[in-house]
Amino acid sequence: MPVLSITGALSPLLAMDVLIYGDTQTSATMRHEVPLSIGDPFLYLEADGRRVVLTSTLEESRLADRVSDLECLLIDALGWDELRDEERSRAEIERELCLRAALSLRIDEAVIPPEFPVYLADYLRGAGVRLNPDEALFDERRRHKTAAEMAGIRRAAGVAVEAMGVAATMLREASIEGDGLYLAGELLTAERVRSSIRETCARAGAPAPAEIMVVASGPTGPIGHQEGHGPLPAHTPIEVDLWPQDEASGCWADMTRTFVRGTISDQVAEIHAIALEAHERACDGAVPGVTGTELHGLACDVFERAGYPTQRTKKHGQPLREGFYYALGHGVGLQVHEPPLLGRGEREPLIEGDVIAIEPGIFHPGVGGTRVEDLVLVSSDGLERLTGAFPYDLIP
Repeated sequence: MPVLSITGALSPLLAMDVLIYGDTQTSATMRHEVPLSIGDPFLYLEADGRRVVLTSTLEESRLADRVSDLECLLIDALGWDELRDEERSRAEIERELCLRAALSLRIDEAVIPPEFPVYLADYLRGAGVRLNPDEALFDERRRHKTAAEMAGIRRAAGVAVEAMGVAATMLREASIEGDGLYLAGELLTAERVRSSIRETCARAGAPAPAEIMVVASGPTGPIGHQEGHGPLPAHTPIEVDLWPQDEASGCWADMTRTFVRGTISDQVAEIHAIALEAHERACDGAVPGVTGTELHGLACDVFERAGYPTQRTKKHGQPLREGFYYALGHGVGLQVHEPPLLGRGEREPLIEGDVIAIEPGIFHPGVGGTRVEDLVLVSSDGLERLTGAFPYDLIP
């Protein structure tokens, strides 16, 4: 079994001691430090160059095998048996063990992520441990991807490309009957395409989320994260936005393409060309040091020059539902939406190694929407398009 080593996690990003509490299935902050799937919450500690987890013998051997620089502090050594004999509740025992673990590492002050449980923070503070929430610091730590995380992102991106190919093939092989699409004699629906995408992703070890995945069309909507329902039309833009998650690492990918099965109108071709131009401008500008606002502005320049509204031109207080009505994109890693964000007011500069989704698009009432999204790796040597192997053509 390969050993995963996270070197350099303590410096230069952090000089203070650290406490994190959670499980690795729901906490991206914890999963970054402990790259295993662990469903029960536990305490992670950093102090004096040591990385320690408070755990039981259930996880001890797996942690020791998989994370070379992580120490296991067993609950038995901190008085778990005695606390059980006192007939304390499970929650009371857990809080006391966490306090004893912190004190055993001589932690009297620590930085914590914003999702640190209030009930545990209150208990530690009541015992004299000073806790300092710092969201930006933990966001920055996660932006520095480990080798295992980057490998997982690349696997997920490869699965995304494969699944997009499945969707495109279904559309390409569909026959046009009137304004509808039929595949193998059956009406082709958004649900049917979505099901095939999910099956493809699951077989490849990167399941797509069950809650939402966009296969949407229509000249009057839907827009945004509306997943799309019912029969898919011919001669109309169909957006496919999918985000599989690599099972081994917990990391995500994200990509979008727009297809038309049938006749492509001049209006649809025009808005797609504008979206592609904005995409290229943003990709060319995605270098270390550029802020999210600046990158969003490069895309806005293209849309505004073509006469379309953007978040930059809309009136304050009024929602925008057409044109380039949303932000340019977001970071991707252990969450499908995470820092850095690419939009108005986002002044955090990109750094070497950021993985971001760049997804400009247009919604034109009466015509439909067209959007292009790639997952890209920011580098001083030039941007790498992790999903760029899939073409951008409207023809599936």
